[in-house]
Amino acid sequence: MLIPGDGVGQEVVPAAAEVLAGLGLGLAFVEARAGYEHFRRTGAAIPDETLADVAAAGVALFGATASPSTPEPGYRSPILVLRRAFDLYANLRPTYSLPGPFSRHGIDLLFVRENTEGLYAGRERREGDSAIAERVITVRGSERIARVAYQHARRRSRPSGARVTLVHKANVLKVTDGLFRETCLRVAAEYPEVATDEVLVDAAALHLVRRPESFDVLVTTNLFGDILSDEASALVGGLGVAPSANVGERVAVFEPVHGSAPDIAGQGRANPVGAILSAVLLLEHLNQPEAAQRVRAAVAQTLQAGILTPDLGGTASTRAVTAEVIRRL
Repeated sequence: MLIPGDGVGQEVVPAAAEVLAGLGLGLAFVEARAGYEHFRRTGAAIPDETLADVAAAGVALFGATASPSTPEPGYRSPILVLRRAFDLYANLRPTYSLPGPFSRHGIDLLFVRENTEGLYAGRERREGDSAIAERVITVRGSERIARVAYQHARRRSRPSGARVTLVHKANVLKVTDGLFRETCLRVAAEYPEVATDEVLVDAAALHLVRRPESFDVLVTTNLFGDILSDEASALVGGLGVAPSANVGERVAVFEPVHGSAPDIAGQGRANPVGAILSAVLLLEHLNQPEAAQRVRAAVAQTLQAGILTPDLGGTASTRAVTAEVIRRL
């Protein structure tokens, strides 16, 4: 499934699909609609047909959608709807060094972010002059995201040994993050071959800037993971090169983490690398590691050759970067 969405999503998702097609794996593509513009035309941000198509396909490549800053009756973010509809509880954000002066070197880490609860549980309300958001942390949610983190750490096979860092704020949020921490530590006991440490979220933000190469796998709650993974992407080129995966038991949705970027939409300047590397995660999910490595290598060679979009300091267009990646497959 291809869901381009709004803005630059309509440019970078077709680019990633073209790269996938260039592998010659016989993949079939079905395009579906969702997004704010679709909502304005039809009253549905993500129609039932799109949800049915995603369920049937099992995997989707999602672009970006615009969201109004103020509440608009009937509108819900399509990616949030997808996460809830298919219980896509694990958000995976790999962050690693890329060739080029825009990226720091020696970084290879993975954020494993709980994707369905926390402050994004959607429990907000007004009470007179107060606005209240409920932060929901459960044993089930904490346990299953911790298990995903330890399984990934065990598979990554870093020379320094596998390690999971628990990121929380249990010194202040003693009940909610206390539950998250306690549950993760119980899961950690099932993986004695993986080292475990923990760090407070504010210290994690500092260490990501000072010594990001010291991290392996970081597991954390929804909002903390959202913020920290965006921060980390700035170390390797920014949101334009950042891929992600939203994974559940039956369905997985892959998306670049940048927004719809209305200021450059339609100008051919959008960076397709985040979408293409999200397609790499899709290939790995489909058990196509050799194809995934081919795409990853082609992207690295393209960046090494200095074929860069403006956000990375270059002048290349979306089309030029995509064509070069395909040429180097």
